[in-house]
Amino acid sequence: MYSFKELQDKVQKEIDGLEFSTPPEGLFEPMKYILGIGGKRLRPILVLLSANLFKEDLTKVYLPAIGIEVFHNFTLLHDDVMDNAPIRRSKATVHEKWNSNVAILSGDAMSIKAYQYIVSCEDRHLRDVLTVFNQTALEVCEGQQFDMEFEDRRDVQIDEYLNMIRLKTAVLLGGSLKMGAIMGDADPKDAELLYHFGVNLGMAFQLQDDYLDVFGDEEVFGKKIGGDILCNKKTFLLIKAYEMATGEIKSELESWISAKDFNPKEKINSVRSIYEKLEVKDQSQAKIDEYFSLCLEYLDKVNIPAEKKSELYTLVKKLVNRSV
Repeated sequence: MYSFKELQDKVQKEIDGLEFSTPPEGLFEPMKYILGIGGKRLRPILVLLSANLFKEDLTKVYLPAIGIEVFHNFTLLHDDVMDNAPIRRSKATVHEKWNSNVAILSGDAMSIKAYQYIVSCEDRHLRDVLTVFNQTALEVCEGQQFDMEFEDRRDVQIDEYLNMIRLKTAVLLGGSLKMGAIMGDADPKDAELLYHFGVNLGMAFQLQDDYLDVFGDEEVFGKKIGGDILCNKKTFLLIKAYEMATGEIKSELESWISAKDFNPKEKINSVRSIYEKLEVKDQSQAKIDEYFSLCLEYLDKVNIPAEKKSELYTLVKKLVNRSV
């Protein structure tokens, strides 16, 4: 069995060895750039960890796993254009370094490259792997559309938000695990259990990300705190606060959401204080814990010895503590 660190090193070596030298350089250079600015490589590692539960030889799994990472970075590249984001992992985004047209076209090429790598899996797995990937890729797009629509709505409900993050973020973790299980010749029931393990893990991870954006330590979290508050992003915290606020607290929240000219630090501190008064901080943490518990329940049911699942159990603990 491989460790998370061993697979992380292997994935990075595979990415470093990808050939993007074919002209025109203007198409492929942004692809090398976005893949080269880091990241946890969580999704390809999940593919490999899942396959490794059922077989030792991962030779035919590495390149499809890299395909998942290429696809993930393609979605980030296009997301950055849609969000007009200037920074990604402390580096200039592709559309800032080049321009939006370059970012869109290179992103399109990345999606095709992702398919090229994924179809390098063994022929006997190809149909099932592509079925999972195609469904997952479409759902990621659906999630992004919902996220954009929520920007202009004040009436977003908690269930709608949870469905959005399931589609935009969580299904790719689940899909990665299911594809790995298929390539590892897992029983279909175990492959499905691993899918649900990944989806619930992704839900917990995204909810925790929203929570830490408001209540986290900048040095531990690795980015500025309060960004979601400043842009009025519809998160579990804000939606729940809308739902629960009344009287003066509701008026204060509405004034901050509507304000066009404000002191950023004051807005962050004030809205955070509202969240604490309404106890949505505690409700958010309870929902995070609920999804972490659910993902472990699914992992427990996978029909292999517990010691073989030890790396996945450890990964959950690390994600809970944000130490990955």
